[in-house]
Amino acid sequence: MQRIGFGYDAHRFAKGRKLIIGGADIPFEFGLFGHSDADVLLHAIADSMLGAAALGDIGKLFPDTDEKYKDISSLTLLKKTAELISENGYSITNIDATIVAETPRMCPFIDEMRRNISDALLCGTDRISIKATTEEGMGFTGKKEGIAAYSICLLEK
Repeated sequence: MQRIGFGYDAHRFAKGRKLIIGGADIPFEFGLFGHSDADVLLHAIADSMLGAAALGDIGKLFPDTDEKYKDISSLTLLKKTAELISENGYSITNIDATIVAETPRMCPFIDEMRRNISDALLCGTDRISIKATTEEGMGFTGKKEGIAAYSICLLEK
């Protein structure tokens, strides 16, 4: 049996924080605001996995009201999500995700992101597709107010 799930996340820029996307530390003047490290890409991926398995979302599993998740690496949250998916009898067929950011450029970091994600999910990089795009000045990402990410995941039981 195959199941598909969709995930989306967005965070606004914040001063005084590191910019972590796909587990990669990206040199930039701003990070993203959030309770954890605010890695929009990993949050979207985790939500797409949870959606495919009908297991809720990351807000339910890792609530921002719980101090144990304060500033936690989203790679840790992704690993925990993968464990839950596996415990429920699912394996990842593939993940396809898109980062939406006017700035900074993501292309130089995409291979590192794919490796980080495949390591966290214990699957090959051939199952992980990451793309980046801009919104050509439109919307909150186009106005350089933050970053968003979309993900779709196919699971097999």
